[in-house]
Amino acid sequence: MGLQNTKHSKAKPANILMLGLDSAGKSTLLYKFKYNEVFLTMPTIGFNVDMIETGKDFTLTFWDVGGQQKMRQVWCHFLENAGGLLYVVDSSDKRRLEESKKEFELVLKNEFIKRVPVIVLANKQDLPGALNAEEITRRFNVMKYCSDRNWYVQPCCAITGEGLSEALEILTTFAKHYSRSKETSTIFKEIETQ
Repeated sequence: MGLQNTKHSKAKPANILMLGLDSAGKSTLLYKFKYNEVFLTMPTIGFNVDMIETGKDFTLTFWDVGGQQKMRQVWCHFLENAGGLLYVVDSSDKRRLEESKKEFELVLKNEFIKRVPVIVLANKQDLPGALNAEEITRRFNVMKYCSDRNWYVQPCCAITGEGLSEALEILTTFAKHYSRSKETSTIFKEIETQ
């Protein structure tokens, strides 16, 4: 009989859904999170998936889903196992702000995303006229639509990386807390059915 030494990853995963209109900067943000590099990106047709370890015991799996009109129709299929929502807003594109807000509200009304923590990234802060976090919070009625969950609005810039480490830290904290509360809820449901 021999000895075997295998490494078992004990990192708990949390699925993070990354949504927002096309050209909001989702893929650029994902690559900046993962590689700390800026990549030339094209509008995502379909989705990108990438994992980021945020500590010894926790991994975030990012689902970056395309934001074109046709892709928004299938967003609901990605919501079921989300452990966090990262909603990206191009805070410099005032022309499409109302459209982005409507999509944000639609997502939050879905039963599968109930109580899931939300981080809104007010991206493109480097561009002239970009709305700050307070203005995005107000215009998107975040206090109203996220009153049943943890939420945070973070100003950021995918190109420079400004605000991203803070967003990732808060997202990790929220996702860990949500994951623990779901586990506790499942345990209580199992006890009740016995």
